[in-house]
Amino acid sequence: MVSRAAPPARSAFRHFETIGTRWSDNDAYGHVNNTVHYQWFDSIVNRWLIGQGLLDIGSGDPIALVVETGCRFHSPLRFPGEVELGLRVVEIGRSSVRYAIGVFAADCETAAAADGYFVHVAVARADRRPVPWPDRWRTAFAAIS
Repeated sequence: MVSRAAPPARSAFRHFETIGTRWSDNDAYGHVNNTVHYQWFDSIVNRWLIGQGLLDIGSGDPIALVVETGCRFHSPLRFPGEVELGLRVVEIGRSSVRYAIGVFAADCETAAAADGYFVHVAVARADRRPVPWPDRWRTAFAAIS
């Protein structure tokens, strides 16, 4: 039998945001559908980048493209409710960064209902070729590592 790692605790994350679940998030089984978790991952990472003054969607250079994601599900979430998303950086490469994300029920102080990762690669806007992260991006990543 394959052993499975325990869900991470809130203390593993450095930045948090709260998002309300929506009626349309629930699926036929009465819980938030797995695809919604990936939307949340995308939202917390990009909202954090925008909040740091790093991501300019319309004209920024470099831009960050998603090259890999993954998620493990531990317990169901439902509408109505709120979830708290935790974010931290776990690895900074020359042109890539790997984020860890925890999804917590707002009323649960212990283990994540889901956790996952999200990998961005810095690319030049014009040709979409990898470029090194600028120093200000690296500094921001280090602050939530």
